[in-house]
Amino acid sequence: MVFRDPEGRVLSVRKRGTDRFLLPGGKLEPGETPAQAAAREVAEELGVTVAPEELTLLGAFEAPAANEPDHVVRSTVFTSTVAITPAAAAEIEELRWASLEELASDPAVAELTSKRVVPALLASP
Repeated sequence: MVFRDPEGRVLSVRKRGTDRFLLPGGKLEPGETPAQAAAREVAEELGVTVAPEELTLLGAFEAPAANEPDHVVRSTVFTSTVAITPAAAAEIEELRWASLEELASDPAVAELTSKRVVPALLASP
């Protein structure tokens, strides 16, 4: 999920026991659509309520997994224009708002975010 604040910064999260920042979200549960999974995951991880039908598809992306060596992550990423006040919950240790430039250049940001999602956000209207 991509959430932006009024300054245009993007919310990223760091899971407990890891050192890389990534977008909030997670894995599909049986029978879920990607939008339903995104809405459920941000509720669990951030205490944020969004309806699946309020989400806009940014795209489907693939990159090396940030916190699982020798694995690839495939992710369907959505954007939301809902104003949020997130709180770290579940496995989330840290929240961070960062500009697109910071996300693209910070080595602590997962490749899926820095090299796939950021260029898609820069190219989107």
